[in-house]
Amino acid sequence: MVKIKEKIYQWIFGVLAFASLFFLVGIMIVLFREALPIFKKVSLIHFLGGQYWYPTYDPPEFGIFPLILASFWVCLGAMAVCVPLGVGSALYINELASVRQKAILKPAIEILAGVPSIVYGFFGMAVMAPLLQNLFHLSIGLCLFSASLTLGIMATPTVCSIAEDALSYVPNTFREASFAVGASRWQTLTRVIIPAAGSGISTAIILGMSRAIGETMTVLMVAGGAAVIPKSLFDPVRPMTSAIAAEMGEAPMGSDHYHALFAIALILFLITFVFNIIAEIISRRFRVKLGLAG
Repeated sequence: MVKIKEKIYQWIFGVLAFASLFFLVGIMIVLFREALPIFKKVSLIHFLGGQYWYPTYDPPEFGIFPLILASFWVCLGAMAVCVPLGVGSALYINELASVRQKAILKPAIEILAGVPSIVYGFFGMAVMAPLLQNLFHLSIGLCLFSASLTLGIMATPTVCSIAEDALSYVPNTFREASFAVGASRWQTLTRVIIPAAGSGISTAIILGMSRAIGETMTVLMVAGGAAVIPKSLFDPVRPMTSAIAAEMGEAPMGSDHYHALFAIALILFLITFVFNIIAEIISRRFRVKLGLAG
């Protein structure tokens, strides 16, 4: 009877695992099927390197370089905010905070990680953008800087939560051994704890990057929506995700504009895929260095 139950459980979990793979392959097939027709009208080089995105003009322009550049700069700015804040918060919670502080901070961080992105977008549009506009005397507060700052605040709880989990798995014997040879708390933290948890911390950072570059509602509400190459941090921009969200409802099904938006989605999918591969490579290298690889 026990063996029958085990077989049933094994079959159920096997079906679920293959279902996930099936859906992933289905998504890839749909993306490629809907994206490839645009490259019959526009070359890949012009599509990726073109500086003008005017899909409704006559003739239309399908250059997504401003969208790619906007996504890159917004993601980079968000990481400049969330990496030091997220990793630093994780180090404080795990290594320095008292038991009472940890009992308050850890649940609060996890609650913030679950807040819907549209809430952060509304906060950035209603609070952050006017504040920056008045502070820096800008013509408009919806710009690259406000989008990066809002996304960085949004990604910080995710980075903090995953990094703190990684730090908590470092055995106490590592700390005790470091203190036993006369190392200070700072030396133990930087030379023992962080390298030992490097795999999880690196994964947290890359997942934060994936969330930042794949975020839609926040950048749609805060970035300004201008499909131009930014010349400063205070120029409005339109990342790839916001272009898809803003224009998909207006693009006639089967049109060049429609296929171009699917091509942008395909590029985003590939970028996220590359981020996940990098995270796995980094994780494996850290495990090998620690002698944990099987």
